[in-house]
Amino acid sequence: MLRPRSGAQQWIAREEYIISPSVSVFKFTNFYSNLCQRLIAPPGIFEVRISAEIRTADFVDQAPGADFVEIQNLPDSVLHYLLPGRYCESDRFYDLATIITVGQKPGCDQVSTIEQWLRDTIKYVLGSSNFPLSAVEVNLKQSGVCRDLAHLGIAMCRSLSIPSLYPASQYGPDNCQTNPAAN
Repeated sequence: MLRPRSGAQQWIAREEYIISPSVSVFKFTNFYSNLCQRLIAPPGIFEVRISAEIRTADFVDQAPGADFVEIQNLPDSVLHYLLPGRYCESDRFYDLATIITVGQKPGCDQVSTIEQWLRDTIKYVLGSSNFPLSAVEVNLKQSGVCRDLAHLGIAMCRSLSIPSLYPASQYGPDNCQTNPAAN
């Protein structure tokens, strides 16, 4: 189970996990710095109830025009966010991303332009995919759910050497901080 964490744009004021019947829970932080819990559910009825109060900033920090960070100056810890992935085939989107962002300052301005292109071009259709689609599939289909649109946006950002990841429980969809190099 993923757990929300406090950060620059949100504060976990209260959280409660009720597990019934009670079992041992192992807590850990995964490769992406998400707080996680592992457990083994016993046979029969098993219930996990989660309740949280999360306070978020009224406005999301953005940095239009912020300087682009060249790859050689990125911290080692974000380099893997440049690589193609199973659902984010960034090696297939350089040409499209370059066309979409022509004339934009590298970095956050490109991210904002890609975000607007996604809003204008790819149709959000609730329930249109029950399983994750790759960025290539979303681009061909021209529709998807939030996760699918995120895959396409991430693939395009990575193709332009902007480290990007799918934010689980941390940042909103309008936040350039999803992309560490954009700030």
